[in-house]
Amino acid sequence: MSFARFIIKRSLQGIFVVWGVVTVVFLLRFSTPGDPVNFIAPLDASPELRQRIAEELGLNQPLYVQYLDYLAGLLTGDMGYSYISGTEAAARIFARLPATVELAVAATVVAIVISIPLGVVSATRRHEPADYAATTFSLAGISTPNFWLGIMLVLVFAVQLNFLPTSRRPVGFGQAFELLVLSGNYAGIVLWLQHITLPAITLGTYFTALVTRLTRSGMLDELGKSYVDAARAKGLPETLVRYKHALRNTLIPVITVLGLQLGSLIGGAVITEAVFAWPGLGTLVINSINTRDWPLIQGSLIVIGTSFVFVNIAVDALYAYVNPQVVYD
Repeated sequence: MSFARFIIKRSLQGIFVVWGVVTVVFLLRFSTPGDPVNFIAPLDASPELRQRIAEELGLNQPLYVQYLDYLAGLLTGDMGYSYISGTEAAARIFARLPATVELAVAATVVAIVISIPLGVVSATRRHEPADYAATTFSLAGISTPNFWLGIMLVLVFAVQLNFLPTSRRPVGFGQAFELLVLSGNYAGIVLWLQHITLPAITLGTYFTALVTRLTRSGMLDELGKSYVDAARAKGLPETLVRYKHALRNTLIPVITVLGLQLGSLIGGAVITEAVFAWPGLGTLVINSINTRDWPLIQGSLIVIGTSFVFVNIAVDALYAYVNPQVVYD
């Protein structure tokens, strides 16, 4: 099977998974006890508004008709109307999505930059102080709850040292980058970095610790194999043996974890966004649940599920680059 057919096959499988997510999310609203109108209309909605909502949503239609209408709406980008906020659900969700993606990508970058070199150093200096320090760091990172770490970072770096801001996102990466390119002004990038540093560290700490442990164990396994001894016997520099040959083979399981965790970070940034008042999708989901805004809840869950599927397909594609021995079946 060629690489193109492999990607097409994975994409078709991803479409079925997304369809399953949409179906479950759709049925979730109707499996909840009570009148669905009560979960869509504002708490102080008049009987006339409730009747109009029921007619507009087709709630008097059979369930399969409502389901097909909902699927047709999603295919055209219509996720419903939020009567509580008075806006289209899709507009609000996609306005929040860039902030969550920024945070997830920044946390992933923090994890990659720290964990892979740390894991390599830990493996190549086994039973030395550097190995013990890296092991202690990874154990502490895995054991530390995100919400506690976020609060501690705010108390130390924002409140006590006044070094970084406590919360909010005054400027997005796109705006800051545009300002830098068009006018050469670094103020936007600096402001963006100041506000995303603490949330990215908070969200990426567990991820960093996990990848550090994975890189260390993978490197130890690869450095003990015969091809490494053969490379050393041929006189290749130790740096080339470690970073070109051993590390490349170690990255295969690391990429798997990176892909799965990036999808999890997009959907699991709820606590971090709440601690830092980060205006992302997680904060929107919490607020929507509190106000019982079902169109926003359903739309957000579908976007998160679709993002997870997309990231996993991208990870499958990366396998071909890192490991040519992958069989496309």
